[in-house]
Amino acid sequence: MNAERARPILAGGLPWPALAPVLLLWSVLALLPVGRASELPLLAATVWGLVLCWREGRGLLELPGVRLALLAFAGYWLPALVSAFDAVEPVRTWTQVAAQLRFAPFALFVAATLRSAAQWRWLLAASAVLVAVWVLDGWLQALTGASLGGPMTSDRLSGVFGADNLKLGGVLAALSPLLLAWAQRRFGLAGVFVAGVLLAGVILLAGARAAWLVYLLVLAGFCIRPFAGGNGRAVAVAGLLLVAVAGVGLAAYQLSPSFAERLDRTLHLGRGSAGDLDHALAGRLPIWRTAAAMAQAHPVNGVGVRGFRHAYADHARPDDPWLAQGVALHPHQLLLELASETGLFGLLCWAATGLLLLAAGRRASPAARARGWPPALALFAMTFPFNTHYAFYSSWWGLFFWWLLAVAIAALHLREEPAR
Repeated sequence: MNAERARPILAGGLPWPALAPVLLLWSVLALLPVGRASELPLLAATVWGLVLCWREGRGLLELPGVRLALLAFAGYWLPALVSAFDAVEPVRTWTQVAAQLRFAPFALFVAATLRSAAQWRWLLAASAVLVAVWVLDGWLQALTGASLGGPMTSDRLSGVFGADNLKLGGVLAALSPLLLAWAQRRFGLAGVFVAGVLLAGVILLAGARAAWLVYLLVLAGFCIRPFAGGNGRAVAVAGLLLVAVAGVGLAAYQLSPSFAERLDRTLHLGRGSAGDLDHALAGRLPIWRTAAAMAQAHPVNGVGVRGFRHAYADHARPDDPWLAQGVALHPHQLLLELASETGLFGLLCWAATGLLLLAAGRRASPAARARGWPPALALFAMTFPFNTHYAFYSSWWGLFFWWLLAVAIAALHLREEPAR
C-alpha cells in the first residue's frame, strides 16, 4: 500500500474525520468505571477494524505497526487457545478464547487509524484530562466522603468506580504516565510536580498496595529520565517530587487509619517468617502455593485461562484457608497466572512478545520513542513481575491492558511531522 493509498485509511475509508478514532479510543477509557459499558466503543472499534480488513485486505499489513500489533495479539491469544484443548472448565475457557478475538481487529483499528502526531496529541490530552478529573474526584471524596461514583462506604477511596468496584488505585497508577507526560508538555516541570503529588495522595488512599508499587515504578521512570538527559533543573524537580510524595505518604499515615494499617501490614515483609509474609501479602501465600502446584501438575499448557478457580480445590493443601471461603478466583500474580493457566507455552509466548516490543522500541526513531514512552512505561509498571496483579485474561483488565498496548504500538509508528 503506497502513501497515496494509505491516506484514506486515516478515516477508515468511512465518512468520519480523523478525530473520530481518537474519540472512540477515549470513550473506551472514559467508560471503564461504568460496568461493561466500555465494551460498546470497543465493539465499535472492533467493527471498524473488521471493515478495514474487508476493504483493504492484505494491503492493510503494509501500514506501519499493523504487523507488530498482530504479533502482539498472537503472543496474548495463542496461550489461551492452546490452554483450552484440555482445560479443566472447557466452556469457560473456550468462551474466553472466543471473546479475546475482539482484540485483534481492535488492535488493527488503532494501528491503522491512529496515524498522525496530531491525533496522538489529542488522545494524550483527552486521556490526561480524564485522569485528572478522576484524581480531583478522588480528592473530593477524601475530603467530603462524596464522589461522582457515590459515597465512600468502604475503608478506602473508590472514586468514580464506586464502593463495589475498588479499582481506582490500580487504574490511576497505570494511567499516571499519561497525565504526567501531558502535564509536562502543557505546564513544564511544575506541572509534573503538581500532578505527581495529587496522584500520589489518591493512589495511596485508594488502598491497593499493588498500585503503590506501580506508581512508584512510574515515578522512578519519570525521575530517571532527567538524569539520563543531564537536565539539572529536571533532576532537582524530580528529587523534590519524591520528597513531596514521601510527605504525602507520611500525612496519610497520620490521618488515615486504614492506610496506616495497610502500610504496617506491608512492613511485615521484612520480618522473615512465613506467617509474617502471608500477613503482609493479605493471605495470598496459599494462593501462590496452589498456583505453583497447578503449574507443576499442568506444565505444558496449564489448566486453561480463567480455570484457576475451578482447579483450586484439587491442588490446594487440606489446610488452605481459602477453601473455607469459596476458593481464590485468580492467582493475583502475572507469572503465576501464566504458569498455572497457560503453562510453559504461555510464559514463552509472553516473553517472546515482550522482547519483540522492546526490539520495536529500540528500532524506532527518538521522536517515536518519546511519544510511545508514556504508554510503554504504563505497560512496564502494570506488568512488573515482582508485584501482585489483577487477572490479565479477565474481560475487564484484559481490555484495559489491550487499550494501553494498542496505543503504545500505534504511538511508535505515527507519521513523523516535518521539521519547522
